[in-house]
Amino acid sequence: MKPSWLRRSYNWTLAWATHPQASWALFVIAMIEASVFPIPPDILLLALALGKPQKALRFASIATAGSVVGAVIGYGIGMFLFVAVAQPLLEFYHAMERFAEVQQLFAEYGVVIVLIAGFSPIPFKVITIAAGAFGLSFPAFIVAALLSRGARFYLEGALLRWGGDALRALVERHFEWLTVAVVVVVIGGFALLWL
Repeated sequence: MKPSWLRRSYNWTLAWATHPQASWALFVIAMIEASVFPIPPDILLLALALGKPQKALRFASIATAGSVVGAVIGYGIGMFLFVAVAQPLLEFYHAMERFAEVQQLFAEYGVVIVLIAGFSPIPFKVITIAAGAFGLSFPAFIVAALLSRGARFYLEGALLRWGGDALRALVERHFEWLTVAVVVVVIGGFALLWL
């Protein structure tokens, strides 16, 4: 029986664990995800850590570094390119009123929003761009991004290092169901952000 496309995608991603450029790929994906890319780096981080559990914390460090660099890029987009890029899109989608509500949340909670978004499935790129657009303190933003993304990726790395081959066997046995669960969580993150 031919494996499902999900299983083939999993096998392809897991193959990166042995690729000589795997660490660079993880860094770049984490960087662009925090500013513009829709796919979270967790997928590659998990695949790499499942392939080499003894290096799971090293991969978590790489994902954290890439994500913080990407957060700086997202912040810059919000600060310097908001009027040219984001505002016309918001006006086109008649979303300026919703944007004003998000601005009010940033005014009230600021860094707390970055902390929550960095650890949760809420799309981080939206928060990094908004932080720049709303002029959130840059040092506070960087500290919040580092803490929240580091906590998320190191938790994943620690679990995979601890779980090792047993966890890899569990993931491979229930991969399709776990993938559905992750998709539901990501969609829930988007819903939380926009409801």
